Amino acid sequence: MISNVNPDNPPPLERDGQRKDGARIPGGREALQMLNGSSVPLSAVPVFSFSYFSHWLSTMVRGGSRVTAFFALPVHGGELVPSDDREDASGEQTYRLFAVLASDITGKLYLVATAVSGSYPSLTNSIPQLHLFERELYEKHGLLPEGHPWLKPVRFEKLGGPEIGSMDFYRITGDEVHEVAVGPIHAGVIECGHFRFQCLGEMVMHLEISLGYHHRGVEALLKGGMQPRTLALMETLAGDTTIGHSWAYCSNVEALAWLPPSPRGQLIRALALELERLANHTGDMGALAGDVGFLPTLSYCGRLRGDWLNMSAMLCGSRFGRGLLTPGGVNYDLDRSLVLALKERITHTAKDVEGAIKLMWDSPSVMARMTSIGVVSAETALR
Repeated sequence: MISNVNPDNPPPLERDGQRKDGARIPGGREALQMLNGSSVPLSAVPVFSFSYFSHWLSTMVRGGSRVTAFFALPVHGGELVPSDDREDASGEQTYRLFAVLASDITGKLYLVATAVSGSYPSLTNSIPQLHLFERELYEKHGLLPEGHPWLKPVRFEKLGGPEIGSMDFYRITGDEVHEVAVGPIHAGVIECGHFRFQCLGEMVMHLEISLGYHHRGVEALLKGGMQPRTLALMETLAGDTTIGHSWAYCSNVEALAWLPPSPRGQLIRALALELERLANHTGDMGALAGDVGFLPTLSYCGRLRGDWLNMSAMLCGSRFGRGLLTPGGVNYDLDRSLVLALKERITHTAKDVEGAIKLMWDSPSVMARMTSIGVVSAETALR
């Protein structure tokens, strides 16, 4: 692919001060804005005081923006070090804390940063989206979010930290309340995970999950930049999300290299991603049927998921789409006969999926089992 952008003279960074979604707080400083799939140098991200940083985040989130990333990088000698290798074990290391917010109104990303060391006032109580981010920052870097409501390990990956699963679980007490523990070893093919259900009769009052039992070391293998095996690692992060993860990786490479992807390649990627989504949703609907013991839809959706996967194989020879994507575009093209064959199969399979799911929704026994399941009151959601 030939880029229309000169890497020695990239487009100027765009700063925002006029957006209606609050990217600039009245009387305050501006955030750096960028489009998804583009790149900026770390030095271009404005650094705010922590008080203004937290005020800006709260205002943006109240305006409808979403937190997409919240991470820290160590600072040595005034320079950012994009690695954990030189972190100070004493916990007094200075960090640059970055926040990336996405606005559905403008379709853009907004970036700001602040400096922290040792601890900082937790933002989770005012911005619940930061709950897991702050827990992971504490586990990974030792940055203590003071006042965090439930500061427990996420991955159990820190050397010298608590053993996997050694944590305080939330408990509900009472004469008729009982606890059901599941895992970490499961009968199916899912990853290890420990689940604790707090139950009152058949009503599940609370579920808490502890993960981190398996680490394949993929993050460590990615250090040092792009390698011949990197794309294969991305494709196998999760077997049912090959296209999703490989597309995200290709987008990163394309942004860093100022390499615009082929428009036709983007269309083929979108087709593959949609087939992947349809396969996963069909499989999940079958799993829901299996959870309430309704075997017809479970069986039908198991077969129909295979039909979606077979369409992915028609694109590139792999039912999971491996080998299809590459930085700059795709490795396989579509001819007219393949397009017509896919259109026919998609039409027939979609009709069969609709019938299988309707069979479940039309069953009184299924609807009885699902009554009041997953319902959250408006008050609880707002709180």
